[in-house]
Amino acid sequence: MLAILAMLFWGLSFIWSTIVFEYYNPITTVFLRLVLSSAILWFIVKFLKKKEKIQREHYKLFAFSALLNPFLYFIGENFGLKMTSPTISAVIIATIPLLTPVVGVMMLNEKLSKLNYIGMVISFAGILIMLVKPDLTLVAPPLGVLLLAFAVLAAVAYSVLLKKLSAHYSAFTIIATQNVIGAFYFLPLFLLFDFKHFITVIPDRRLVLSLLQLAFFASTLAFVFYTIVTKRLGISRTNIFSNLIPVFTAIFSYFILNEIFTLNKIAGIALVVSGVALSQLQRTHRIAGIYRYIFFNKQKEN
Repeated sequence: MLAILAMLFWGLSFIWSTIVFEYYNPITTVFLRLVLSSAILWFIVKFLKKKEKIQREHYKLFAFSALLNPFLYFIGENFGLKMTSPTISAVIIATIPLLTPVVGVMMLNEKLSKLNYIGMVISFAGILIMLVKPDLTLVAPPLGVLLLAFAVLAAVAYSVLLKKLSAHYSAFTIIATQNVIGAFYFLPLFLLFDFKHFITVIPDRRLVLSLLQLAFFASTLAFVFYTIVTKRLGISRTNIFSNLIPVFTAIFSYFILNEIFTLNKIAGIALVVSGVALSQLQRTHRIAGIYRYIFFNKQKEN
């Protein structure tokens, strides 16, 4: 459930970002998103009294992980989103789980079943259906696709570092620290390229609401949920849920942004959902078996 909620919030983030882009440039959008999210997270950490001291040997790990995500990831994602539609951007970002298992198997000794691989192939087919036209041309500008692909690579590398950090710190500490570092990474770019434009914009209710939703749901709750799930399921199985992002984005883009909902998108969404369900099937059966074992043992004891 936490994984699905995280993907829902990230799916909606493409829509909220598209709205904010009507007022601000991508760098300003990400910078404000991170500043607001950092303030929210540190307030939560202080309120729950779960502040953790960062060990010196982990300083470099935090700095490098924040460089990958949010800094490099958001540069690729937001500039790519600026050039494409929310649904197409979400579709490309959803290729993250197709690459992450390779890293998980090679570097973290994680294991995947045949169902995991079959589910990935089916999901990838759904993604291609939404991304490629009948004449085999892309439905988005090549530069936008390349920027989004860059974001995917940054996210895959980040997943490995996140797995290591989650073994030592809580999700709140990790995301709060990374968002603060990320905000400092974006600060020079914001002051150099966007500040003059930023001060000319008069915020209205639509802008403020979209920014707050990005900060609270997409940059705070979603990353906290994702970190918790990564610790429990591993990066490979967790990232398979990323295939749900374009599903949520397509649905809400249709209702909120009036994006065209074609048969290709419907077919692609169906395949993506089927692939996710299939890839998680073995784990579901295993959990069900555990519950049956406990239930029947209690029955015997009674």
